[in-house]
Amino acid sequence: MGVTPLIWIITIAVTIAFFVFEFFAHVRKPHEPTIGESARWSAFYIGLALLFGVGIGVVSGWTYGGEYFAGYLTEKALSIDNLFVFLIIMTGFAVPKKYQQKVLMVGIVIALIMRGAFIAVGAALIENFSWIFYIFGALLLVLAYRQAFAHGESDPANGKFMTFVRRVLPVTEEYNEDKLTVKKDGKRFVTPMLLVIIAIGFIDLVFAVDSIPAIYGLTNEAYIVFTANAFALMGLRQLYFLIGGLLERLVYLAQGLAVILAFIGVKLVFHALHVNELPFINGGEPLLWVPEIPIWFSLLFIAATVAVATIASLRKTRNDDKKKERETFDGEKVIHAPED
Repeated sequence: MGVTPLIWIITIAVTIAFFVFEFFAHVRKPHEPTIGESARWSAFYIGLALLFGVGIGVVSGWTYGGEYFAGYLTEKALSIDNLFVFLIIMTGFAVPKKYQQKVLMVGIVIALIMRGAFIAVGAALIENFSWIFYIFGALLLVLAYRQAFAHGESDPANGKFMTFVRRVLPVTEEYNEDKLTVKKDGKRFVTPMLLVIIAIGFIDLVFAVDSIPAIYGLTNEAYIVFTANAFALMGLRQLYFLIGGLLERLVYLAQGLAVILAFIGVKLVFHALHVNELPFINGGEPLLWVPEIPIWFSLLFIAATVAVATIASLRKTRNDDKKKERETFDGEKVIHAPED
């Protein structure tokens, strides 16, 4: 793709500038964003991401453009799953709504830093060890299984990690505006706000483990991996407030993501076999008969899976709501039925 160090520097600088702007323009003064504000900025960042993808396609070719769009769509879907866990954390810690923006902003910045580190490590591994595709593929298949069958079974706010943190740090029970620490009787305590940020940082680390191998299954270009992740995280704060109620209605999101992760896992294993160098597999020779899944098919498959999971989720929750309404209505009829 031919990305120069100057392009990397400009890209990282612009990304940092966007987040600095976000902080000073929207997050610095605590408030709960309106639906209109959230919708406008969400549309702006999604539009910017799509425009950037078109730019990659025009400048570097549509093979790279397709890789970017497939990666962006995958990372956006995984980021929405991230939001669901953020919502659980916010609820578990009872974070006041006007302070949730700051928590989300910090969490998103931590996520970008975590993913940046994983991107660098992943690029180095892929460059030097072709067999890493086997590891990435197997990891994604395991994560796909966990995503499908273990999603939502634990409470991040009260898990083992946070129990350990509470044991180590002196914690107050009350929030003190958006401060991270407070002094009481000459002793320094941390507030629940700091615990929330620690919890989100830990969750970001966990999510980076499936996020980065997933996108490296779609492209080997570290620049595309980074920009797709950066654009997927931009506007995530506004999206949280825009679809906060909708998150709980996406009941099949976990299963949809499991299908995507499993698909990319298989794609990675196929690619690993196609470039095989392991001596105990086919004598160290590539298995050229193994098919390489083209990027256009990957993009269509991922888009279709996200669409099906969303439509099926909304249809199920709508039917569940109608069923509850009927049961409530029937119950009221029984209660108010005249005596014989």
